[in-house]
Amino acid sequence: MSSTVAFVLKGYPRLSETFIAQEILALEQRGLEILIVSMRQPTDTQTHPIHEEIDASVLYLPEFLMREPLRVLQAWRSGRRRSGYRAARKQWLKDLRRDVSLPRLRSFFQALVLAHEAPEQLKRVHAHYLHTPASVTRYAAKLLDLPWSCSAHARDIWTTSDWDKSEKLDDLDWLVTCTSHGRKHLAGLARDPARVDLVYHGLDFARFPQARIAKGANDGSSEDAKVTILSVGRAVEKKGYGCLLDALARLPEKLHWHFVHIGFGPLLPELQSKAKALGIADRVTWKDAQPQEKVIESYRKADLFVLANCVAEDGDMDGLPNVMMEAQSQGLACISTRLSAIPELVEDGVTGVLVPPDECEPLAAAIARLISDPDLRASLGAAGAKRVRERFSHEQGVEQLAEKFGLTEACVRIRA
Repeated sequence: MSSTVAFVLKGYPRLSETFIAQEILALEQRGLEILIVSMRQPTDTQTHPIHEEIDASVLYLPEFLMREPLRVLQAWRSGRRRSGYRAARKQWLKDLRRDVSLPRLRSFFQALVLAHEAPEQLKRVHAHYLHTPASVTRYAAKLLDLPWSCSAHARDIWTTSDWDKSEKLDDLDWLVTCTSHGRKHLAGLARDPARVDLVYHGLDFARFPQARIAKGANDGSSEDAKVTILSVGRAVEKKGYGCLLDALARLPEKLHWHFVHIGFGPLLPELQSKAKALGIADRVTWKDAQPQEKVIESYRKADLFVLANCVAEDGDMDGLPNVMMEAQSQGLACISTRLSAIPELVEDGVTGVLVPPDECEPLAAAIARLISDPDLRASLGAAGAKRVRERFSHEQGVEQLAEKFGLTEACVRIRA
């Protein structure tokens, strides 16, 4: 019987986590047997085509413990008989004293359910995200006496307490993270920095058509030459949409443009009200989160991509936004901020334009400049497309992960 690795995710499937689905599918194709463990039921009403290609079964843990008391009780009774129960419970209680919260309370019981319902052939537990999923993974691994590992990304790195990160880094086998910026931070917290590796997500370019060479001559000089500005991202503080709307409102009256936002999130109603208050609501189209093929279509219709990332009040910030790689893959000129790992992808003035975060005037100036100069947009877009295809293919990252999971070339299986 083949061995299985449990991938613990906060939710599955999610439109905003195509990169995780892409990784799971690629590892499956290399022979890894995966059980997807989701801490929440899905909330997105749509899925990407890639989700239909994944073979892995999904185990949904009880999101609300009181709604499944018998399931939780059975897992607890079973867990108490395990040799690793005392170590897991001791670690959880130690953590709970320092982090008295509902997620921390729930994480131990979700770990008990995972341990109780996992297949016998499970050989490793792997977390996507270093905060709550890694806590569930850590407790479950102790219960099952199995090794565990982790993929860290963005919010989980910057909003998790240093003590929690340090202890997890000392306890796990290995961790990968998707930016040099994040790797440097985590390696500095680890007793053994060699446990922390850089693995870029990259893009599966088989799913993205070649960039459009001709982007048209729209220069914002008239309604017929109106420039379409696109942004894709959740309506949350770290995406900087408030600043972006302020920047759009500052654009010269003579420029003709239209802004399209794709994504959903808690701040969406507030942003829509802000657009009205700024007098630009008739120039803005708000679209819900969409499947990947629809997003690609929007990239190819747009003239300019903007993501005004910033640091949220709670310390959350993006790492290297996949949507920027996607936009560049389609030859779309990009404007973003000098924050986190974004300069690892965008070279200012060469493959895009970078401005300081939370500063609306420089952002407005950059947008105005690129609206008025289609040749510059085409030059930046072409350079960005070339760079992202040369340096950010997902194949290299998948090979690094395959090696960590103990796969060899002989394991690769071809799908019909």
